[in-house]
Amino acid sequence: MEEVTMEEDTSSQQNLQKLSPDALPFARSYQLEALEKAIKENTIVFLETGAGKTLIAIMLLRHYAHLLRKPSPYIAVFLVPKVVLVSQQAEAVKMLTDLKVGMYWGEMGVDYWDAEVWENETEKHEVLVMTPAILLRSLRHSFLKFNMIKVLIMDECHHARGRDPYACIMREFYHHQLKSRITDLPRILGMTASPIKSKVGNSELTLSENIRKLMTLMHSKVYTCASEAIAEFIPISTPKFKFYRENVIPFLLFQELAVKLTMLKREHELSLSDSDFTQSAAESAHKRIEKIFHALMFCLDELGIYLALKAAESLSSDEAESFSRGNSGDRVVQKFCLATVHRLTTYLPSGPQWSIGDNIKFDVHLGLLTSKVYCLVDCLLQYRAKNNLRCIVFVERVITAVVLEALLNALLPKYICWKTKFIAGQSCGLKSQTRKKQHEIVKEFRDGLVNIIVATSILEEGLDVQSCNLVIRFDPCPTVCSFIQSRGRARMQNSDYILMVKSGDSVTHSRLENYLASGDIMRKESLRQSALACDSFEQIPEEVYRVESTGAIVNLSSSITLIYLYCSWLPADGYFKPTARWDKATGTLYLPKSCPLQQPIQVQGEKKYLKNIACLEACKQLHKIGALTDNLVPDIVVEEAEKEGFENEPYEEEQPSYVPPQLVDRFSKTNKTIYHCYLIELNQNFSYDISVRDVVLATRNELDPEIGSTNFLMGFDKGSLSVNLRCMGTVHLSPDEVLLCKRFQVSILKILVDRNTDKLAASLDKLYSDDDLEIDYLLLPATVTQHRPALIDWLSITSVYPSKVTCRNHSQKVLTKNGVVCTCILQDSLVFTPHSGHIYVTTGIMGLNGNSPLELRDGGVTTYKKYFEQKHGTQLRFEHQRLLNARHIFPVKNYSHGRRHEKDKEAGNKSVELPPELCFIIMSPISIEIIYSFSFLPSIMHRIESLLRAYNLKRTYLDHCSEIQIVKVLEAITTKRCKEPFHYESLETLGDSFLKYAISKQLFRCYQNLHEGLLSVKRAKIICNAALCKFGCSCGLPGFIRNAPFDPQTWIIPGDKSKSSNLTELDSKRSKIYIGGKQKLKRKIIADVVEALIGAILTSGGEKAALLFMDWVGIKVNFDIMPCERQLSIHPEKLVNVNFLEKLLNYTFHDRSLLVEALTHGSYMLPEIPSCYQRLEFLGDSVLDFLITMHLYEKYPGLSPGQLTDMRSASVNNDCYAWSAIKVGLHKHVLHASQELQRHIINTLNTFNEHASSSTFGWESETSFPKVLGDIIESLAGAILVDSDYNKEVVWKSIRPLLEPLITPETLKLHPVRELTELCQREGYSHNMTVSNNEGVICARIEVDANGVIHHYEYNGKVEKKTAKKLACKEALKSLQKTLGK
Repeated sequence: MEEVTMEEDTSSQQNLQKLSPDALPFARSYQLEALEKAIKENTIVFLETGAGKTLIAIMLLRHYAHLLRKPSPYIAVFLVPKVVLVSQQAEAVKMLTDLKVGMYWGEMGVDYWDAEVWENETEKHEVLVMTPAILLRSLRHSFLKFNMIKVLIMDECHHARGRDPYACIMREFYHHQLKSRITDLPRILGMTASPIKSKVGNSELTLSENIRKLMTLMHSKVYTCASEAIAEFIPISTPKFKFYRENVIPFLLFQELAVKLTMLKREHELSLSDSDFTQSAAESAHKRIEKIFHALMFCLDELGIYLALKAAESLSSDEAESFSRGNSGDRVVQKFCLATVHRLTTYLPSGPQWSIGDNIKFDVHLGLLTSKVYCLVDCLLQYRAKNNLRCIVFVERVITAVVLEALLNALLPKYICWKTKFIAGQSCGLKSQTRKKQHEIVKEFRDGLVNIIVATSILEEGLDVQSCNLVIRFDPCPTVCSFIQSRGRARMQNSDYILMVKSGDSVTHSRLENYLASGDIMRKESLRQSALACDSFEQIPEEVYRVESTGAIVNLSSSITLIYLYCSWLPADGYFKPTARWDKATGTLYLPKSCPLQQPIQVQGEKKYLKNIACLEACKQLHKIGALTDNLVPDIVVEEAEKEGFENEPYEEEQPSYVPPQLVDRFSKTNKTIYHCYLIELNQNFSYDISVRDVVLATRNELDPEIGSTNFLMGFDKGSLSVNLRCMGTVHLSPDEVLLCKRFQVSILKILVDRNTDKLAASLDKLYSDDDLEIDYLLLPATVTQHRPALIDWLSITSVYPSKVTCRNHSQKVLTKNGVVCTCILQDSLVFTPHSGHIYVTTGIMGLNGNSPLELRDGGVTTYKKYFEQKHGTQLRFEHQRLLNARHIFPVKNYSHGRRHEKDKEAGNKSVELPPELCFIIMSPISIEIIYSFSFLPSIMHRIESLLRAYNLKRTYLDHCSEIQIVKVLEAITTKRCKEPFHYESLETLGDSFLKYAISKQLFRCYQNLHEGLLSVKRAKIICNAALCKFGCSCGLPGFIRNAPFDPQTWIIPGDKSKSSNLTELDSKRSKIYIGGKQKLKRKIIADVVEALIGAILTSGGEKAALLFMDWVGIKVNFDIMPCERQLSIHPEKLVNVNFLEKLLNYTFHDRSLLVEALTHGSYMLPEIPSCYQRLEFLGDSVLDFLITMHLYEKYPGLSPGQLTDMRSASVNNDCYAWSAIKVGLHKHVLHASQELQRHIINTLNTFNEHASSSTFGWESETSFPKVLGDIIESLAGAILVDSDYNKEVVWKSIRPLLEPLITPETLKLHPVRELTELCQREGYSHNMTVSNNEGVICARIEVDANGVIHHYEYNGKVEKKTAKKLACKEALKSLQKTLGK
């Protein structure tokens, strides 16, 4: 890519005015000429590097901008051959246009994008800058349509040849549409500094033919101009030949070292053959040793001993990093590298004073460096007087770049402060660099922080540094294009282009001379060709499969890639990677067992393309059965994308909170109101000097008998309180009576909740406000009767008007803040003392007065009069009045959690003495028992409101399951956050397992051709949190959920209108629903409640009722028996020991092929067994999960929710199943062809035999088990389920004995991950865990910071991620507990 230069060409101003207004004022005359040509016809712009080709492309985009601007459906595509160019070209377009630009490259994950994602991109962006492979893939899959593209720019278009993506795009799409007489084709603009890429001579005929081919393929005319026209704008580097004599290391020395390195190679290869590595691991290590050996021999021969040593050191560090990732065979490879380092080191001069380059000629003489390396150093040192050197040294091999960087950084600082770095391709296999690292080096080069870059061909195209003033070709250019491109990197005036050539190599010298002359010849031929019309493109007949509905295509060229892509998405494990197998001898393609195409594909045709033909036929068949979608991508890719998109859909956490309609109504000011009365019987299960009183609950709506007769316990500091509801009938109340009752309950409850009188007056004033919807029920004291039923205690209710109480029995009066009152009014009253701001309950009049002695806490004695004066600054005027005996009012707490409270100091039985003149009477007469009882009512009503919420959910939505108890529904809608004695975790665990089983069974039967991976994704789409949340929200479940602990301070007191309840009626066809406010609910909570309701209904009404509920929320499952066609011509007795296995399982199969399938691993590729166990494992996993969870739920009904979850997790896991499989010998019957699996089984057997006398429960296992063995238990369960017409009891009867002894609450151990977390929390340690997957090898790493001491723990193995984490945590726990001395 070139930087966009802005030097103004005054000669072009006249042309600019005649041309498009989209041309830029600083464009040069030849750029405007090229633009004019590009507007008229497809054009290949052939100009030198730095001539401003990018600016021509940008002006063309500006010309087409009016067709691209949104909401236009059209786009422009700017293609660049290398990722490093994407951002550079995109930024150039952004800088000089107002178009919206999108950038795309492989690391963004574009290979996994679907049509919807691309549609979003084309709606947002007008110019898409990307590599050609991305566009080709998107066009082939019809994610992007070719007719959407108005402008197609191809940077470095000389790549358009053979099977290059540029060429494929033109052949498969442009010329296909051109041949179909489609005229609405994109404008093509190609850009190149050399239209020839191949190794061609300089004959005009050869060059002409190649230029003609490019023009024909691109359907474009070449634009170029004479070199004189652009010479004034473009500095051209001066080519210089630098010859070096052929002087390698001495032959005898080379021969000696070669022999020793060869012996080391053979020694380590022999150790590989003697090891217990699998064949694949040994072959991989052998190839790497071979590759390293050849790299070292190359360095030794071409560069010298010193650089061969540097290569060995570099490769050794690479292998050390690889070994840390746990790859098999890495240790041997690393040993080989270290051995070569040691061997080569012995050939360096000894002594601490020696360093390379002290005497470089002597180093060459010793063979440490070759004359070619000396020539490079000499070339560089000739420029040490040059200011701001920016030099690129081009080499052919990556290893050369690596070692030259090391040499130059060690040697050059002896002469000048130059810094060197290397850049190599990302997929080089040696010293791979990230794109980010490459960009950082280029930036440092531009900024002058790096002076020399040693690079492979990656920088021939893509780097544009205006200040680059020297290019050295350490290795000769392979093509004329490489020559021109690398020469063009030197952009400074008077820059040099040095070509290093070995003395006497006339062939290379002649070729480079030809390259020098070829530029003028290509320009001459291009000028001649531009006057001729393009040839008709002769499309080579190639079979293409095209999907009519989308336009997606696959042809012979792309069929193999598509088949391998499809296989890569099939289910795999650490022992088997599903791939297609090609039998060249018979021309037969075998697909993996998990592929729905069971029969091998055999084709005929030209031998050279036979594999392509077979893969194309496979693609056709896979599409016809739906395994490839209409976009010709694996079906699982679409399912995964849909699932991910579904999970990423926006979700509003603010959800409604429903209020029971039974407690909502409007106050009638005119008519008598009927109230349904229920006696709340309170029974103390403790001894206390104050007794509780019954309370009457009066509601406007009759409660369901299950609610009206409910009973429950409330826990508090002294014990528990039994609460029983009993219906008392109805009562008719006048508006005045209703207002009196409301005034009473608002007064007493507000005082108890707020513990002051500040807001009481405002609340009482609003009792008479508008008759809006409100929380409308009454809580009234009941009369004290020895035998119930009781009546409403109207005398206590009138206590809200203490001034109206008259007494004819007492003549003695006392002075209070209310004035002079009778002493009887003060006997049982609620009083407020302004001097202290406290509220008290009086219980009687004492014999003491203000002059009576008062014993202080410090032992001193004073009078009450003096105490109040000193303590409160209050002067008692009527010190002879008798004092009142009083107690603090009782605190209102949350008694819903069922636990005992810590004793409240203020709520004790300590009494205080109050002078009447300091008291303001709020209510009288009212007994302390009533006030005490009312302190429990907020919690009691919260429970009743919760029960009503559960009842309304059941009545409104769960009417198909009349058997379910309301308390079960309440448990299912209560989260752990409520901190009550019950929550949904147990029911959610049960519901989750049943839901998983039901969906798995449905999918297994409905999609008989889908592999396990696709079934799992389809299941996840239905049962993931996002899906269940959506189901729940669509049915209005969130409003019923309880997700916060009860807070008396936020409880709405019935009748209190000072707190806005904001009740709104929800439009519901089934019943009245009122929204009382908002609550925050995460997706998982709603999903958990859906599962908990399934569990609740399952325990009460059985599977049928649970399925009806699932159907209501939108989860459609049919449990009717569906016929399953299995036409397999196999002989099970020849493949497995049927009699032994049926005896072991205590089950006789009707279809014994199911038994074979259940034992067949994916690596077992015999054609007579068309399927592996994965589908049966999918089904068996779910049925075992459900059976074990149901067993635990029913056998241990007293388990806490957390215990049930822990026991399920410990029981339903692959390690437990694998242990059981080994215990009964099932490992001997697995059909597989994996050496790695066999080795793992043998190692596991050794460990098993060491612990054979003990059992394992859950997490106790000290080793990792092959996942396959656990899968076999699940697949056998699935096979029995299918064979028994889905009889779960038969499965449980057969599989349970294999799993014995089952985990019990006594044998359950804490999960190591949880145990480690709790240990770190307790000790104040910080810890971090990472889990990675490297080709099936799971690596779990843990780092624990124990008060500054860092502990590292790691586990590597082909196990599940959960197992790797477990085993890593076990090791961490052992070490930490040993450190702690436990």
